[in-house]
Amino acid sequence: MLNPRYQFVLFAGLALGLLSSCSDDHNDTGTEFAPNMYHSVAYEPMTQTDGDTNTINPLGMNMRQPVAGTVARSKYAGSDSLQKEFLHQDLISRTIPNDSITYSAAALKNPLAATPENIEAGKLQYERYCQHCHGETGKGDGLVAKMYKGVPVYSSDALKALNDGHIYHVITHGKGRMWPHGSQITSANRWKIVLYVHELQKQ
Repeated sequence: MLNPRYQFVLFAGLALGLLSSCSDDHNDTGTEFAPNMYHSVAYEPMTQTDGDTNTINPLGMNMRQPVAGTVARSKYAGSDSLQKEFLHQDLISRTIPNDSITYSAAALKNPLAATPENIEAGKLQYERYCQHCHGETGKGDGLVAKMYKGVPVYSSDALKALNDGHIYHVITHGKGRMWPHGSQITSANRWKIVLYVHELQKQ
């Protein structure tokens, strides 16, 4: 138990602090006892402040420099026409709303030919990213599909009619219980998966 004298000093200090923080002016916030809590100095990650104010990053930068060789999706200026086409198709796909599959089916075209090499590469990607749900032969009998209570079967009449753009859109944005894979699989590999899905549709 505190000494009565200390209790009085503590009570008087609190009362004085409360009274001094009050004001008739409604725009006056009063005395701030911890101004750094109310007005924290935060770094905006996507902007650069003037001067050398950021003492954590080198040269006072708020943003780190991109990794060497990083290419902006919409600003690719290389000479590889196929790579530019991948980026172009991916950019179209990402600007189409997730629920606009019909538009994707009409707008997106596979830049890759259905060569044995591309189909085999698509099979490899399919085994890595799709088989655990859709099954080895696209029958929807993968191990994860059992937990999801079933997934579409590629050889069904409804799915046989799906074109390249539709399948690519679903891989990129997901649909129903299928999660989006646009951030995990490159545009080129998604198109290769599309080619292999067409092979499974024939079974």
